[in-house]
Amino acid sequence: MSLPVIPPGETVGVLGGGQLGSMFAVAARRLGYGVAVWDPDADAPAHRFADLSFTQPFMDEATRTLFARSVKAVTLEWENIPSELCARLEEDLPVRPSSAVLRIIQDRIEQKSFLQALGLAVPRFRILTRPDELRHCLQPGVPLVCKTARAGYDGKGQWTIHHSDDMAAVQGALAQNARPGMRWIVEELLRFEREISVLVCRTIKGAMCTYPPVVNIHEGGILRQTTAPAELPPAIPEQAAGLACRAVEGLNGVGVFCVEIFVMGDGRLLINEVAPRPHNSGHFTLDACSVSQFEQQVRILCGLPLGEVRLLSPAVMVNLIGPEVYSVMDQEKASSSVWQVPGAAVHLYGKREVRPRRKMGHVTFLAPTVREALVRAEAFRAVLHL
Repeated sequence: MSLPVIPPGETVGVLGGGQLGSMFAVAARRLGYGVAVWDPDADAPAHRFADLSFTQPFMDEATRTLFARSVKAVTLEWENIPSELCARLEEDLPVRPSSAVLRIIQDRIEQKSFLQALGLAVPRFRILTRPDELRHCLQPGVPLVCKTARAGYDGKGQWTIHHSDDMAAVQGALAQNARPGMRWIVEELLRFEREISVLVCRTIKGAMCTYPPVVNIHEGGILRQTTAPAELPPAIPEQAAGLACRAVEGLNGVGVFCVEIFVMGDGRLLINEVAPRPHNSGHFTLDACSVSQFEQQVRILCGLPLGEVRLLSPAVMVNLIGPEVYSVMDQEKASSSVWQVPGAAVHLYGKREVRPRRKMGHVTFLAPTVREALVRAEAFRAVLHL
């Protein structure tokens, strides 16, 4: 039985109005759809691209009813949208990805346990239910990373323990932020060779496609740079894509997913995390691919066929974080030359409030080869001291 397609001219909804919501809205409008954005932050940039804006709290019942009546289907830009809201919306219309997927993804312990039960390799982990249990995880010479089980992203809600002297400070931070029922996950801080990610697109009928794996560089828990395609040993790209597809299929996920993977020195692949949405590391698809991750999100939401994932050009994406965005706009500085670099595509998110560690934009450098794209990106980073 064929599933109904949502035709252009109808309105689709997105929960969350940051840059990912903005990019979804732009892709949806280009395909002829109206867009309703629900984000309690009235200044969220996606509201500027919306036909309908909702700024009430996410669990406001009257707004949920009005939002559901205004759209034909709903997607999201962030995994920490309340799963309860998505479950209520599912009573009236399609929500992709589903609340069931969100409930697994939103808790790092539940997510890793689920992936492990599927037979997929993840880093070894321990579960903490009290801050003072942290001391039982310490092993001489083995650095650890402790994360809140729920919430936390871009390095927030994470603590690194390199030696026993760090333990008291981290345990104090856990105790200070502890709430009833709160849990933490502790993993060995792996000495991986590369951190890569794979974008997986999956339709309601189970059709899937993947973009080429990319290699990521993080600084302080925030993505700084992505290189597409990743330069990997010959067998790794296919293995990584297969691992990512198994994870999304196991979740019965519908939508665009990013699977973050550690490539170990011995060739093993370990899943770090799964994001049930388009991802910062997939922004290269806006400029370097025939169909972007955001257009795929629209297609999947509306029941349209998946698009081509062909990489048209090697690319290196560099994030602009916090006040770095000012340097790009300052015509007195050499960094303003990025506007004239061949193959440089500048994306600024229009966030009015500039805060430390806040993603304010990105620049994608396109070139005939990965090496040339890296040279252009590294020259740009050197000017900005990134």
